[in-house]
Amino acid sequence: MGVFDGWLLFILYVASQALTVWAFADALIRPAAGYVAAGKLTKPGWAAITGLAVLIIFWMRTPMSLLGLPAVIAATVYLVDVRPAVRGLPRGNSW
Repeated sequence: MGVFDGWLLFILYVASQALTVWAFADALIRPAAGYVAAGKLTKPGWAAITGLAVLIIFWMRTPMSLLGLPAVIAATVYLVDVRPAVRGLPRGNSW
């Protein structure tokens, strides 16, 4: 493998690891009631999916694998679809 290929795979690994960690951390800090109110999968469900994505990318050391691509896709789905829906809900009391 050439130097360019090695750097490219390293950058892809770091970017995919950052993406999955961001999705996992965001899934943990959002209120559980927001997931139900937005009509999405529950908070423990998304925390498990994104947490598993973090572990898969960490263990596989590359997003370009049989399990790495679905892990990146799952984190992307959370960040693009679920996060805006849960984030857009009003917080706390309506007083």
